[in-house]
Amino acid sequence: MSETDRSVAGEAWFQDTALQRVFDLLNADGGEVRVVGGAIRNSLMGEPVGDVDMATTLKPDEVLARAKAAGIKLVPTGIDHGTVTLVIDGRGFEITTLRKDVETDGRHADVAFGTDWQIDAERRDFTINALYAAADGRVLDPVGGLADIASRTIRFIGEAEKRIAEDHLRILRFFRFFAWYGGGRPDADGLKASVRAKESLGKLSAERVWKEIKALLNAPDPSRALLWMRQTGVLTFLLPETEKWGIDAIPGLIQVENDYGWSPDPLLRLMAILPPDRVRLESLAERLKLSKAESQRIYDWSMATPPQPTAAGTALDRLMYRHGREAAMDRLKIAMANVKVRAADAQEVAMADMAKLSALLKRADKWTRPMLPISGKDLLDAGMAPGEEVGKRLRLAEDKWVESNFALDRDRLMEIATRTGQS
Repeated sequence: MSETDRSVAGEAWFQDTALQRVFDLLNADGGEVRVVGGAIRNSLMGEPVGDVDMATTLKPDEVLARAKAAGIKLVPTGIDHGTVTLVIDGRGFEITTLRKDVETDGRHADVAFGTDWQIDAERRDFTINALYAAADGRVLDPVGGLADIASRTIRFIGEAEKRIAEDHLRILRFFRFFAWYGGGRPDADGLKASVRAKESLGKLSAERVWKEIKALLNAPDPSRALLWMRQTGVLTFLLPETEKWGIDAIPGLIQVENDYGWSPDPLLRLMAILPPDRVRLESLAERLKLSKAESQRIYDWSMATPPQPTAAGTALDRLMYRHGREAAMDRLKIAMANVKVRAADAQEVAMADMAKLSALLKRADKWTRPMLPISGKDLLDAGMAPGEEVGKRLRLAEDKWVESNFALDRDRLMEIATRTGQS
């Protein structure tokens, strides 16, 4: 284990009393625990630190026994794989026993618990994720992660092809970590190995693949990662719907997000690289096992007419009534991204279009869906016989109401709905 002169002792997250309590609990009586992975990586790269994960020489049952004796709440998160979660002051700390892989098949790994920090480091995926911090804050670097952090290089530990063969998802993780932390060109060995093994992604569960795609699309700027995925064929393998559609809108969308202060929206970014074809989107949703809400959102977006910059506010209102406010806003945001892309060629026109689309987006943001002034019960009360004709007449009146920009009042709508001979 290579000690360094780097330290995270002065970082606020490291000084947290809950974390220090974990150190005190598990470093006693021959045990040892260290912070590992993301918290150290992000701290050294100047990125926000979220979850703090830890590794220990103690076996899970010993961690559980110590936590129980200390009155600390614990959750057996993945105890078969050596992971338990200690909850202190409302914060969760995942504690995983040092491990080595016994057998892997590209999707799952059988592991054995151990006490060797070097072996534990070498089974991890990328060098920047195999950094440890001891109780005094000293950073330990067994596989050269600090140099790769300095150069923002995402590098597999050991042979890239072997690491991917152990877990095919590492192909996507390679591009995901490049999107979040990479600089310059991707590591050549990692890129070549990912390209050669890309079809192995088809062996993974849809849930794991979609989770990684979302995490990649949630990066502050996934443009370069998507470009390399496109050039290597990985993106087309995962999302064949994008093959002839392209990823040109993504840089523009990132710029617009930054200009207007929008938070990253993985689903919006996905829609920006997909054709608005309901049939193809249904196939994608099924293949990736999108949630019901995610599927509905992209369906609604695909069915909504793209708003033009010259569209009247009332036309936008009608669009939102038919297809939903969110679908209209998604369309408007992607339209703004496309305008941003072409701004370099026609700056004055693009600026004018952007201002108009922005005004429409503000209108959409404040829009409340109006309520049709009449109902089927009103038609029945007016003497209409129950049956399909009631729904037909109600839809006719609703169409007229929408066409009037929601101006027709109840009396006029009842007249339209109950007029004899009306079809």
